[in-house]
Amino acid sequence: MRIDTKLPKVGTTIFSVMSQLAMEHKAVNLGQGFPDYEPPRALRDAVTRAMGEGCNQYAPGIGLASLREQIALKTERLYGRRVDPVSEVTVTSGATEALFSAIAAVVRAGDEVIVFDPAYDSYEPAIELQGARAVHIPLTVPAFSIDWQRVRDAVTAKTRMILVNSPHNPSGATLSAADLDELAAIVRDTDIVVLSDEVYEHIVYDGATHQSVLRHAELAERSIVVSSFGKTYHCTGWKVGYAVATKALSAEFRKVHQYLTFCTFHPAQVAFAEFLASDPQHYLELPAFYQAKRDRFRELLKPSRLKLLDVPGGYFQLVDYSAIRDEDDVVFGEWLVKQGGVAGIPLSPFCDKPPGTRLLRLCFAKNDATLEAGAERLCKL
Repeated sequence: MRIDTKLPKVGTTIFSVMSQLAMEHKAVNLGQGFPDYEPPRALRDAVTRAMGEGCNQYAPGIGLASLREQIALKTERLYGRRVDPVSEVTVTSGATEALFSAIAAVVRAGDEVIVFDPAYDSYEPAIELQGARAVHIPLTVPAFSIDWQRVRDAVTAKTRMILVNSPHNPSGATLSAADLDELAAIVRDTDIVVLSDEVYEHIVYDGATHQSVLRHAELAERSIVVSSFGKTYHCTGWKVGYAVATKALSAEFRKVHQYLTFCTFHPAQVAFAEFLASDPQHYLELPAFYQAKRDRFRELLKPSRLKLLDVPGGYFQLVDYSAIRDEDDVVFGEWLVKQGGVAGIPLSPFCDKPPGTRLLRLCFAKNDATLEAGAERLCKL
């Protein structure tokens, strides 16, 4: 039987490839973005307790009411945006599911979606599966900022969505209030929907404030905002996220969500609702927690030949390796695992066109022993 693939450009993700290489060569894995430490004890205990109390069957498709209420309270507390937990908050099976549901709900065949390179690798396949086209705009290196004139020039009658990501993966760049004003001016008086990937919303540094589109009244009326409990609570394997959008956008979003996953891991929802109510300080303390890791990792890498780019947010450090080897990032990434004993993530798989830079992404959401072991090997290169 002949199978005509719907995703001819898609293979095994670079995350899986590099993690497998790391295992084969016993390398320190600073590639895939997951912590190697546990979620808070109280949160883990709450999940166990929920299972023991019988919360093991289907949860409501849009999420437990108690959790949606806590998300609404948190949204108002942080961003000044009052949302209806009944009609404007949806709990999802991870942020990636939320991103897919948002794209599938809004984007139609023949539409265009503007994305910014390097872009998270799930964006374009989700767009292509709708019969639409991703319009790639490269971010300006080394700040990874958006050239808003290029965005204006890229908007056409077919533009259905603009997808932004702040803090940005992999660079950690963040959008400013002025950036949100620029975005609002571009989409004003159009039917363009903004999809805002904000999974690292609580990981911003040096006293900065996360500029969620939910802070911007005009943008909030036409946006779907995606967040991640996995990133915030060090439990990426639980796959719990959520989406906040207006009632009209949420209604369309939920039409896709209910047939994609229907509902999300029930015991974890019970635990998150309880933990958000009992310990709101956790996400407020996250910037300081990760800034200490960022600063420690950068200090450890000082003796190396790597050039360290600034990290305004997120938990990734971009390094310029051009003083070590002059080759493309995929080749260098494989060499580094096999010869240097460290796994990182190259950027070119997340770009429509290879950017020609010599940059690698390293994850510092690791315990001190992992960071020290990785840095020791990197300093020997």
